[in-house]
Amino acid sequence: MAQLLVFSDIDGTLIDFATYSYAESTPAVTALLARYIPLILCSSKTRAEQNSLRRDLFIPDPFIVENGSAIFIPPGVFSFDFSHRVVDGWQVVELGVTAVAIRHTLAAIRQETGLVFHGFADLSTAEVAAVTGLDEAAARRAQQREYSETLVTPFQPEELAQLQMALAARGLAVVSGGKFHTVTGAGSDKGTAVAHLTALYRQQLGAVVTVGVGDSANDAPLLTAVDQPYLVQRPGGVWNEMDVVGLERVTAVGPRGWRQAIEGIIQTGNWKA
Repeated sequence: MAQLLVFSDIDGTLIDFATYSYAESTPAVTALLARYIPLILCSSKTRAEQNSLRRDLFIPDPFIVENGSAIFIPPGVFSFDFSHRVVDGWQVVELGVTAVAIRHTLAAIRQETGLVFHGFADLSTAEVAAVTGLDEAAARRAQQREYSETLVTPFQPEELAQLQMALAARGLAVVSGGKFHTVTGAGSDKGTAVAHLTALYRQQLGAVVTVGVGDSANDAPLLTAVDQPYLVQRPGGVWNEMDVVGLERVTAVGPRGWRQAIEGIIQTGNWKA
């Protein structure tokens, strides 16, 4: 049988949209770990944020940060050589551009267009905590961006379109997540990173089947890149509008929907060879 790989968004999917709690999803995480099924986090969150969550949930697997901008792989996962650089002991496949370059570009766009917006780098840790609902330690981890910038300012549609055009002209892109906007390199997204990591697993293991779980618009590339995509409901019991072939809409919100999807797959053995 093919090896199952689970790629998962975090906010509003693995953890609660408002409280950031993972209590509801923990039993299904434990079930995956007990079966040695890789659980690969794929989120706009930073390395520091995801590492904290991985430690809490005892997840040992590679993870994808900042909307697909980089893949962090523990040494020894793959037994063959592949293109990467070593950062703090991690094997890192970098697909995006640096946060420093992105912030310089955003400063130029502000000056050129007159658009007024703020990112995590413009705020104090206390201010990030206030706008996100995170405690200050978690807010500090959220500010440790290496390949992206999170914008907290709400945009009118015409303002967002103007920003998108200005970024595209400079090789960058902005995607909307559950709460904020994330600016990354235009050549990187969750789907590209999922496809890249899947290819490495396939080279290591042979046949693999991929499952993806998400909740919001910026998960569309992830869900498009997997064999079996699942979309959990957002608060209020609604689904994000999304056109993904084979998409299964789970009738439960956030981590409850995540658990429902994962436990259903495990219990039925319902993944294609």
